[in-house]
Amino acid sequence: MMVPVRCFTCGTVVGEHWEEFRARTRDGEEDPAEVLDELGLERACCRRMLVSHTDLVDVVSPYQ
Repeated sequence: MMVPVRCFTCGTVVGEHWEEFRARTRDGEEDPAEVLDELGLERACCRRMLVSHTDLVDVVSPYQ
């Protein structure tokens, strides 16, 4: 539901980068790889956490 605060593999804090990553990559404005490089996320495991995240809060909230 919410973006994980830390990387599941290495424990690096990745949650603080979610808002900027989402804003800059929304609608294909920028290349996700370049954005992640600029945010300082170099490890593949940390990059995976942001690239593969799907925000499902709006989808699941009507069923509560």
